[in-house]
Amino acid sequence: MSTVTKPKHIGRNISRIRELRGMKQEALAIAIGISQQSISNIEGSEIVDDEKLQKIAEVLGVSAEAIKNFSDEAVLNIIGNTLHDGSFINGNAYNCTFNPLDKVVELYERLVLAEKEKVEYLEKLLKGK
Repeated sequence: MSTVTKPKHIGRNISRIRELRGMKQEALAIAIGISQQSISNIEGSEIVDDEKLQKIAEVLGVSAEAIKNFSDEAVLNIIGNTLHDGSFINGNAYNCTFNPLDKVVELYERLVLAEKEKVEYLEKLLKGK
């Protein structure tokens, strides 16, 4: 059994971090002054030279070291450790404090009332002619 570890795919890490940041290849390319095709090529490369990596890291708002050491498992662990019972993210509750069905019924009742008022108004107009 071999204990040799597979080298990190730096380009794939750049791609993942860019996607997590919600950035398109074109936006990253413009920010560092190269073409979108060059970004695509970089993201397909296992190794990226340090100068390009530093520029990309600055635009993505992370360190070059963070790109080199990025792992999907770590991201999933962070998410898993901050979500408890599906209701808390960084200590903020995201549960509804009201029953959504009650709100739908309330809206429906207001719409029905508005329609009744409209019908009454139109009937008055017709009787006035």
